[in-house]
Amino acid sequence: MSKELIRLIDCSMAFDDEIVLDSINLSIKNEEFLTLLGPSGCGKTTTLRIIGGFLQATSGDVLFDGERINDVPPYQRKVNTVFQRYALFPHLDVYENVAFGLRLAKLPEQEIDDRVTEMLEIVSLKGFENRSISQLSGGQQQRVAIARALVNRPKVLLLDEPLGALDLRLRKDMQQELKRIQQTLGITFIYVTHDQEEALSMSDTVVVMDRGRIQQIGTPEDIYNEPENAFVADFIGESNILDGIMLEDYVVKFFGRKFRCLDAGFEPNEPVDVVVRPEDVEIVTPEKGQLTGTVTSVTFMGVHYDTIVDFHGFKWLIQTTEHHDVDEVIGIRLGPDDIHIMHRSEYSGMFGDYSSYSEEYDEMNDPDLYPEDLTEDSSEPEEGSAEEGSET
Repeated sequence: MSKELIRLIDCSMAFDDEIVLDSINLSIKNEEFLTLLGPSGCGKTTTLRIIGGFLQATSGDVLFDGERINDVPPYQRKVNTVFQRYALFPHLDVYENVAFGLRLAKLPEQEIDDRVTEMLEIVSLKGFENRSISQLSGGQQQRVAIARALVNRPKVLLLDEPLGALDLRLRKDMQQELKRIQQTLGITFIYVTHDQEEALSMSDTVVVMDRGRIQQIGTPEDIYNEPENAFVADFIGESNILDGIMLEDYVVKFFGRKFRCLDAGFEPNEPVDVVVRPEDVEIVTPEKGQLTGTVTSVTFMGVHYDTIVDFHGFKWLIQTTEHHDVDEVIGIRLGPDDIHIMHRSEYSGMFGDYSSYSEEYDEMNDPDLYPEDLTEDSSEPEEGSAEEGSET
């Protein structure tokens, strides 16, 4: 297992008394591809700039290889940065753009040539040495910026939304290219983005941030499959997020009926947030459904249909390869592994309803949506003494 390379300890940052970072604690391993993910203003770029030395935290410490580097200027840190605007030199060709830092360091000409040639091959720009920057595509310019940053052999490469200026197809190509480069060189990449797909496709570790705080740290699979709160569940992919009651271990109640789940460790009758991913919902005929609802919208997405279904005022997004007509009544079934339970948080009630009309929330308070005697089947747990369903 790789050793720790960087540690942030209780790092906070304030601008004009406004807290931008709130006691961030983060460990980054050697040779790790770590992504700071979150919406604009969440603190991810501030975190990156503190690591790079462009900002000094209001409080807290930054350790590099176990040594405190709070006061070390950027040029003395074993770190290089690639920004969204590549800041290439238009009067220099590709070769000289990459060689620029090495010439400043006054390295021997042969070493400069060896390192530039090696780096251009790694970023798939061999043969482009004499090209003008203006003759390059956006993706090629980005590769030059990466080569220029890596030719100095930093231990860490910081990337601040470097794909933001590229079109969708080129972004996808460069996501794969960046991961390949990182694995080839075996150095630490710290990547900032608000794009969930980028984070999930490239990262070893994803750090989800909001309001200056870390909301969750984990592998892409953990972040997607086991979100810790409603913000993470909503920000990473699409989610139907419902109010529920955790009756007991492995039994949750929402929409007035009970469902098996795989979660445990909650208090009996604890109010919880219930997450159901759109792709995990099985559509069946109404008589076979655990719940029934009415289709209100269908959008063809190429591989699947985004189908909005109204369950007594709370609208779910269901992703299915089958077409269903608007106003069609359908049933759905959920298995235990289709349901994820989260503790309630400051984000509870803010996400997960695909309705256009906030007044529809009021209908959720109806205790007779699904009378128990109409919805019980052999797959469900026995009746208990717990209170009836949740409220929204």
